Amino acid sequence: MNAPATILESVRVLDLSRLAPGPYGSMLLGDMGAEIIIVAGGRGSLPINAYGRGKSVVTLNLKSEEGRSAFHKLAATADVLIEGYRPGVADRLGIGYEDLRSINSRLIYCSVTGYGQDGPLAQEAGHDINYVGMSGMLGAMGPSDAAPVLPLNLVADFAGGGMHAALAIVSALYERERSGRGKYLDVAMVDGCISLMAMHYADWGKPVLPARGQGLLTGEAPFYRCHRCSDGRFVAVGALEPTFFGNLWQGLGLGGPPPDHMSRATWPEIAEEFERAFVARTRDEWAQHFAGKDACVTPVLSPEEVFDHPHNASRHPEASPESVPVLPWASQAAGRGNEEAPKDISDRLLEGLGLGRKEIAAATGGKSAGGQGIAWPPVRE
Repeated sequence: MNAPATILESVRVLDLSRLAPGPYGSMLLGDMGAEIIIVAGGRGSLPINAYGRGKSVVTLNLKSEEGRSAFHKLAATADVLIEGYRPGVADRLGIGYEDLRSINSRLIYCSVTGYGQDGPLAQEAGHDINYVGMSGMLGAMGPSDAAPVLPLNLVADFAGGGMHAALAIVSALYERERSGRGKYLDVAMVDGCISLMAMHYADWGKPVLPARGQGLLTGEAPFYRCHRCSDGRFVAVGALEPTFFGNLWQGLGLGGPPPDHMSRATWPEIAEEFERAFVARTRDEWAQHFAGKDACVTPVLSPEEVFDHPHNASRHPEASPESVPVLPWASQAAGRGNEEAPKDISDRLLEGLGLGRKEIAAATGGKSAGGQGIAWPPVRE
């Protein structure tokens, strides 16, 4: 197995974001070797623990002159800044892009918001559900006879937000090697969702995706959906190509040549055949039966089963529900393990920037990392 990449080992990232998108993006950068410093103090709680590994924390009161001054000194040493304030807030605090560009012309400044820095909704509050709704994505998900179904908060927060931000930042770092200059990045989660929907906009209203709950990839097609087994658990079936569908048909012991599965007229009959077949065995029996048969049949694992599955365990033996794998893997890279939760390094870091004890106390406001925002998980019994 190759070792985790340390491609960004010399990169320092200041992360002022909270909740999920920004912290996930900075975790990805940290997994590639970057130094991640969470700037805490006065704005919500610390980011969700799941995205805190290997990060450090510095506490600063950015509403005070001393806190801003210390932050400016810190920004002068940084390569990247990630923030998730509503548009205009960072400028009012004196830590906007124009403020910091005059201090550090090589700084890559990334704003991660729901709706972007401009437009009629720029100042509106929102969460993942709102952003997937605004992109048309949510309107395409779920059954045709019920409300749209949420894909957790995976799409806007993590794919459209955090991963989009990480890609933009790495690209800007690469460009900086040629230009010597930093730049401003406006990452909007709605924009990220729209980009992710490129294939499906073109398909909408056509046979492959006529409407919500209908079409090839929505679960309507019996060869691309989940099927219940005798133990009440499910297998995931993705036999799109003719060869894979033929292997599935044969593997289920169904008689005669496979039907034309890309004709929607055949789907009800195929569905009945599959439902009768799959309830004859348990989930794991079917998974074992189809192993090596190229029929695209896998077990639908519950979250607590994931890291015990032989495939996942072989690739990521140290991973667990509390510590997902450090990615990406790359050759010729030094090892970098899953590290513990963020450590507060305020005193040491600020001393290194030349601040004395009184200046540190004034800059931090005498507070440790934390805040009054939403703490995860917020739901109680």
